[in-house]
Amino acid sequence: MKKLHYSTEIKAPAAKVFATMIAKATYKQWTAAFNPTSDFEGSWNKGDKIYFIGTDENGKKGGMVSRIAENIPNQFISIQHLGILDGDKEILDGPAVEGWGDALENYSFAENNGITTVSVEMDTKEDYADYFDGTWPKALEILKDLCEV
Repeated sequence: MKKLHYSTEIKAPAAKVFATMIAKATYKQWTAAFNPTSDFEGSWNKGDKIYFIGTDENGKKGGMVSRIAENIPNQFISIQHLGILDGDKEILDGPAVEGWGDALENYSFAENNGITTVSVEMDTKEDYADYFDGTWPKALEILKDLCEV
Protein backbone atom coordinates (compact mmCIF):
# COMPACT_ATOMS: atom_id res chain seq x y z
CA MET A 1 0.00 0.00 0.00
CA LYS A 2 1.29 3.43 -0.93
CA LYS A 3 0.24 6.67 0.80
CA LEU A 4 -0.42 9.57 -1.59
CA HIS A 5 -0.71 13.26 -0.67
CA TYR A 6 -2.34 16.14 -2.55
CA SER A 7 -3.33 19.65 -1.54
CA THR A 8 -4.57 22.96 -2.87
CA GLU A 9 -5.31 26.41 -1.52
CA ILE A 10 -8.80 27.77 -2.09
CA LYS A 11 -9.83 31.40 -1.56
CA ALA A 12 -12.98 30.54 0.39
CA PRO A 13 -13.90 29.76 4.00
CA ALA A 14 -13.45 26.17 5.17
CA ALA A 15 -17.21 25.84 5.72
CA LYS A 16 -17.88 26.62 2.04
CA VAL A 17 -15.14 24.28 0.80
CA PHE A 18 -16.34 21.47 3.07
CA ALA A 19 -19.98 21.88 2.01
CA THR A 20 -19.06 22.11 -1.68
CA MET A 21 -16.97 18.99 -1.46
CA ILE A 22 -19.73 16.76 -0.07
CA ALA A 23 -22.95 18.31 -1.47
CA LYS A 24 -24.55 15.98 -4.01
CA ALA A 25 -24.59 18.37 -7.00
CA THR A 26 -21.09 19.76 -6.54
CA TYR A 27 -19.57 16.40 -5.54
CA LYS A 28 -20.60 15.06 -8.94
CA GLN A 29 -18.89 18.03 -10.63
CA TRP A 30 -15.47 17.87 -9.01
CA THR A 31 -15.27 14.06 -9.00
CA ALA A 32 -16.08 13.94 -12.73
CA ALA A 33 -12.28 14.18 -13.13
CA PHE A 34 -12.18 10.55 -11.94
CA ASN A 35 -15.26 9.32 -13.81
CA PRO A 36 -17.85 11.45 -15.66
CA THR A 37 -20.61 9.50 -13.87
CA SER A 38 -19.15 9.83 -10.35
CA ASP A 39 -21.74 10.01 -7.59
CA PHE A 40 -22.37 8.72 -4.09
CA GLU A 41 -25.22 6.96 -2.31
CA GLY A 42 -25.52 7.26 1.44
CA SER A 43 -24.59 9.92 3.93
CA TRP A 44 -21.43 11.55 5.24
CA ASN A 45 -22.29 11.00 8.92
CA LYS A 46 -19.66 9.30 11.09
CA GLY A 47 -20.18 5.53 11.09
CA ASP A 48 -22.47 5.49 8.04
CA LYS A 49 -21.93 3.27 5.03
CA ILE A 50 -21.51 5.16 1.78
CA TYR A 51 -21.11 4.00 -1.82
CA PHE A 52 -18.89 5.92 -4.22
CA ILE A 53 -20.28 4.90 -7.58
CA GLY A 54 -20.19 5.42 -11.29
CA THR A 55 -21.17 3.50 -14.38
CA ASP A 56 -18.89 1.84 -16.88
CA GLU A 57 -19.09 2.11 -20.67
CA ASN A 58 -21.88 -0.50 -20.66
CA GLY A 59 -23.94 1.35 -18.06
CA LYS A 60 -23.12 -1.10 -15.25
CA LYS A 61 -22.92 0.43 -11.78
CA GLY A 62 -19.73 -0.11 -9.79
CA GLY A 63 -17.53 1.57 -7.25
CA MET A 64 -16.40 1.52 -3.67
CA VAL A 65 -18.13 0.29 -0.52
CA SER A 66 -16.96 2.56 2.26
CA ARG A 67 -17.66 3.79 5.77
CA ILE A 68 -17.30 7.32 7.12
CA ALA A 69 -14.70 6.75 9.86
CA GLU A 70 -14.76 10.39 10.99
CA ASN A 71 -16.55 13.61 10.09
CA ILE A 72 -15.61 16.78 11.92
CA PRO A 73 -17.50 19.48 10.01
CA ASN A 74 -15.31 22.01 8.22
CA GLN A 75 -12.14 20.32 9.50
CA PHE A 76 -11.73 16.63 8.66
CA ILE A 77 -13.33 13.66 6.91
CA SER A 78 -11.94 10.12 6.98
CA ILE A 79 -13.28 7.46 4.63
CA GLN A 80 -12.49 3.79 5.22
CA HIS A 81 -12.80 1.75 2.04
CA LEU A 82 -14.21 -1.69 2.81
CA GLY A 83 -14.55 -3.25 -0.63
CA ILE A 84 -16.04 -2.79 -4.07
CA LEU A 85 -19.52 -2.63 -5.53
CA ASP A 86 -20.08 -4.76 -8.63
CA GLY A 87 -23.57 -3.93 -9.89
CA ASP A 88 -25.60 -4.28 -6.69
CA LYS A 89 -23.25 -6.85 -5.13
CA GLU A 90 -20.85 -5.84 -2.35
CA ILE A 91 -17.47 -7.59 -2.52
CA LEU A 92 -15.77 -7.20 0.85
CA ASP A 93 -13.14 -9.94 0.67
CA GLY A 94 -11.33 -12.15 -1.80
CA PRO A 95 -8.96 -11.50 -4.69
CA ALA A 96 -10.83 -8.44 -6.03
CA VAL A 97 -10.13 -6.43 -2.87
CA GLU A 98 -6.97 -8.17 -1.67
CA GLY A 99 -4.21 -5.77 -0.77
CA TRP A 100 -6.27 -2.64 -0.28
CA GLY A 101 -9.25 -3.45 1.91
CA ASP A 102 -9.54 -0.96 4.80
CA ALA A 103 -7.61 1.71 2.87
CA LEU A 104 -8.17 5.22 4.21
CA GLU A 105 -8.86 8.42 2.34
CA ASN A 106 -8.55 11.50 4.55
CA TYR A 107 -9.46 15.12 3.86
CA SER A 108 -8.26 17.98 6.07
CA PHE A 109 -9.44 21.60 5.85
CA ALA A 110 -7.32 24.37 7.39
CA GLU A 111 -8.46 27.98 7.05
CA ASN A 112 -6.12 30.95 7.45
CA ASN A 113 -7.11 34.52 6.53
CA GLY A 114 -9.94 33.39 4.25
CA ILE A 115 -7.83 30.80 2.40
CA THR A 116 -8.56 27.13 3.00
CA THR A 117 -5.90 24.52 2.42
CA VAL A 118 -7.48 21.21 1.46
CA SER A 119 -5.17 18.27 2.05
CA VAL A 120 -5.89 14.78 0.76
CA GLU A 121 -4.07 11.72 2.04
CA MET A 122 -5.01 8.34 0.65
CA ASP A 123 -3.86 4.74 0.65
CA THR A 124 -3.70 3.00 -2.70
CA LYS A 125 -2.14 0.07 -4.42
CA GLU A 126 1.08 0.93 -6.25
CA ASP A 127 -0.63 0.15 -9.59
CA TYR A 128 -3.00 3.12 -9.19
CA ALA A 129 -0.49 5.78 -8.02
CA ASP A 130 0.17 7.22 -11.50
CA TYR A 131 -3.56 7.42 -12.22
CA PHE A 132 -4.22 9.35 -8.99
CA ASP A 133 -1.16 11.56 -9.49
CA GLY A 134 -2.65 12.64 -12.82
CA THR A 135 -6.27 12.89 -11.69
CA TRP A 136 -6.26 14.36 -8.18
CA PRO A 137 -4.77 17.72 -9.25
CA LYS A 138 -7.52 18.05 -11.88
CA ALA A 139 -10.24 17.20 -9.36
CA LEU A 140 -8.88 19.70 -6.82
CA GLU A 141 -8.73 22.40 -9.50
CA ILE A 142 -12.43 21.83 -10.28
CA LEU A 143 -13.24 21.97 -6.54
CA LYS A 144 -11.29 25.22 -6.29
CA ASP A 145 -13.20 26.73 -9.22
CA LEU A 146 -16.54 25.73 -7.67
CA CYS A 147 -15.62 27.31 -4.33
CA GLU A 148 -14.12 30.55 -5.59
CA VAL A 149 -17.21 31.80 -7.44
